[in-house]
Amino acid sequence: MPEKIYIKNRPATFEYAIEDRLTAGIVLTGSEIKSIRLGRVSFNDSYCYFGDDELWIKNLHIAEYINAGYAGHIAVHDRKLLLTRKELKKWHLKIKEKGLTIVPLAVFISDNGYAKVELGLGRGKKLHDKRESIKSRDAEREMKRFLK
Repeated sequence: MPEKIYIKNRPATFEYAIEDRLTAGIVLTGSEIKSIRLGRVSFNDSYCYFGDDELWIKNLHIAEYINAGYAGHIAVHDRKLLLTRKELKKWHLKIKEKGLTIVPLAVFISDNGYAKVELGLGRGKKLHDKRESIKSRDAEREMKRFLK
């Protein structure tokens, strides 16, 4: 069985308090899916926005596939996310609240071979919240070390 592909956006859970999660499909070209299967994805400064009643992901870096030749792709461009109309409407209303944003949390390959993006509805953390996250993570690490 092939290795599972699950690429996390680690800074997202540190920078944002995630209130809700959702899985969305993503529109890709052939060389982009091959590059994702190699694990060559970066989330630096990526975020989601609504345009023309559709959800788009911006600044998601999918490295160029080496063997693509002339049929390659642009590494960073806006990619359309696939959600149902009901989910789009629900999240569009939530985004209008102050301080909420849609953050990509992970890119993975589903069981049936499609690339999916895990999205989170997040509220930015303040500095003291980040310090609390660091303390709890360190305490959890200590407990695991002690239990071994």
